[in-house]
Amino acid sequence: MRTAIDTNVISALWSSEPLASRVAATLGRAHNEGGLVICPCVHAELLAHPAASERFVDEFLAATKVVVDFTIEEPVWREAGRRFAAYADRRRGSGGGSAKRLLADFIVGAHAALRADHLLTLDGSRYRQDFPQLVLIET
Repeated sequence: MRTAIDTNVISALWSSEPLASRVAATLGRAHNEGGLVICPCVHAELLAHPAASERFVDEFLAATKVVVDFTIEEPVWREAGRRFAAYADRRRGSGGGSAKRLLADFIVGAHAALRADHLLTLDGSRYRQDFPQLVLIET
């Protein structure tokens, strides 16, 4: 079972948030059940963490055996675009105005849906409506 990881999971560890120990345990279980993977958007977002440098990020990922799937093929990009467009249409149709969520969230979701078996996230509500078939692991 391959588990994709959302940025907020790793960020919670690095920021020593109160749920960091639960996050670490969940990551450990996911690792034992199969591989851990992040998409390039997550890697890029991790570089923006206040405590991170590129070397720190890469060393952390290597030590925790999290693979960065830097090659995202066309089906992931198309799925992300379709889901983002549907979200934007719903938002405009509801009178909510322009899209508030970022395309990166949809790339993370599409990558997890097409290239992994689960998505480990701290914000399942962000993915439930747009990726209802995606199996979410929440801590």
